[in-house]
Amino acid sequence: MKIVIGYPPLDSGKGVPQVSQNRQFQWTVSGPLAYFIYPIIPATAATLLKSKGYEATWLDGLAEKWTYEKWLKELKKIKPDLIALETKTPVIKQYWQVVKNLKFQISNLKLVLMGDHVTALPEESMKNSPVDFVLTGGDYDFLLLNIANYLSKGEKLEPGIWYRNKLKVKSEKLKVKEKDYESTGRFQLNHDLNSLPLIDRDLTRWRLYAYKNSNFYRAPGAYTMFGRDCWWGRCSFCSWTTLFPGNCYRVVKVEKALDEVGHLIEKYKVKEIMDDSGSFPTGDWLREFCRGMIKRGYNKKVRMNCNMRFNAGLDEKDYQLVGKAGFRFILYGLESASQQTLDRINKNLKIEQIEPVLRWAKKAGLMPHLTIMVGYPWENENDVKKTIALAEYFFKKGLADSLQATIVIPYPGTPLFDYCRKNKLLKTLDWDRYDMREPIMKAKVSDGKLMAAVRSLYSRSIWTPRFILNTLSQLRSIDGWKYVGFQALKYLGKLWEFK
Repeated sequence: MKIVIGYPPLDSGKGVPQVSQNRQFQWTVSGPLAYFIYPIIPATAATLLKSKGYEATWLDGLAEKWTYEKWLKELKKIKPDLIALETKTPVIKQYWQVVKNLKFQISNLKLVLMGDHVTALPEESMKNSPVDFVLTGGDYDFLLLNIANYLSKGEKLEPGIWYRNKLKVKSEKLKVKEKDYESTGRFQLNHDLNSLPLIDRDLTRWRLYAYKNSNFYRAPGAYTMFGRDCWWGRCSFCSWTTLFPGNCYRVVKVEKALDEVGHLIEKYKVKEIMDDSGSFPTGDWLREFCRGMIKRGYNKKVRMNCNMRFNAGLDEKDYQLVGKAGFRFILYGLESASQQTLDRINKNLKIEQIEPVLRWAKKAGLMPHLTIMVGYPWENENDVKKTIALAEYFFKKGLADSLQATIVIPYPGTPLFDYCRKNKLLKTLDWDRYDMREPIMKAKVSDGKLMAAVRSLYSRSIWTPRFILNTLSQLRSIDGWKYVGFQALKYLGKLWEFK
């Protein structure tokens, strides 16, 4: 049985769609700035399928920078029996058209849609496209194997799958009129992550994602995901709370995580690793992992990056251990300087917790990265100004090294979306517009001022004396020049994106 995991190119004129491994969606600029995040769970799915005897093929037309016609031509050469596509809210309507086109172009092809949007609204895609299966929840790897076994061996479908009973495709303009689909019920995140094989990076074309990525100071870099997904997992805005509620957080054993680091170092000569667990495992797991990095000598061969929360329960001693273990880049979700906002989005964070943690991180030799959002419907102009001022303060003090500023988007399936719909705060239900190019929620601050606030977060934070000196200090090596150059291009790209 031939199975393809693919990302079709989309001809929208908006730029490059950031579909894979993203909790938020943006169209980013094409050309030298184009970058793609390595999608860990789909890559694990391809590896798992191959390990079970299926003929798995990786076909990321976006990262390959192909046209849709080129991608379709390659797909037809493979003649797959099954293709799985990861999708996001702002491109879901385009994916429905892709599904219709593929159904018409390739006979007997079974199609799967997966991702946070279809997890929130699975029936919508069953109604609007001839898709055969919709996977809900985030364990695509296990569920794709289950579907393959269902089709080839008659295995019973697991919970979390919507499937079609019958559908005759006579033309590309096909419309689904009758309810010919069913569901196996609510998804269950009870799969054992330790049973998964190490990702076959060659199979999944890892080098397409290894060089152009602002998270990597040195290349090639690689992604891992030791936890699914965030041990808090209750922030009301995060689209991955739809896939991975916090009470379902799972981690691999420390030994398995260390073995994967070693595998990346020895086989692929990776110089930097970004673990993209929504929040990196903490507590005793983190301490054991750090000690293992030091004992095996990995801390001298590779740099680790990760997502972390300010309220992770770590102290200064823990941060010193993290620094010694070879960590470099730590991403923190600051989100807002308004305590009211942090409470309302269920961030479980106090403003006064932020600065001490940043000081510990910097003292340990780490490079903190801040994510910040504007556009909350209850915030006024003063709240936005406070957020800009707080970010600028951290950069002036040398407590932050980089940031990502965005417009908050209420994705379907999130508590924030439900809150906005209940209180009639949504400007539109046209999913095409949920792409961060405009505020979607009715707010007390005008759209123009919110977009200007994003640009101001970049300009006022980055153009500080301490940041400039820190940047110049990095220009002592070829890696430093490459990193600073890419960051500069990305900065210009962000100004363009939020123009």
